[in-house]
Formats: sequence, C-alpha cells, structure tokens
Amino acid sequence: MKLFRVFQPRNPLFWLMLALNALSAALAWIVQNRPLNTVAMVVVAVFALCNALVGTWLLWRLVRDKPSPPPG
Repeated sequence: MKLFRVFQPRNPLFWLMLALNALSAALAWIVQNRPLNTVAMVVVAVFALCNALVGTWLLWRLVRDKPSPPPG
C-alpha cells in the first residue's frame, strides 16, 4: 500500500477526510468529557463512529486512486 498517495491537497476528498476525522475526534472528546444523558451519549457516539467509518472509507479511496495531476 502506498501511503504517500493520501496527501493530495488538490483533491477535495483529502480535505473532506481531514474534516470528518477532526469532527470524529471532537465528538469522541465530547462523549468522554461532557456530562450527557444516555440518549445524547448514544447519539453522539453513533454519529462519531459513522463519521470515522466514512473518513476511513475516504482514506481508502485516496490510497487506491491515482493522485490527481498538478494543474498546468
């Protein structure tokens, strides 16, 4: 697997993956550090897990696809 293909700043999937992974980290922090009732904790935790799965799927797509050529 060629991990250098992950860094593709010209590809919008790269930025979407970074945003989703940052949001997953923030949601995990909220679940661990804020007092939430059970329903809210489950909803936020499920949303964080789904977010992480979509971010991982985008990472896989970036690794499998060829890097976009530079403009010009």
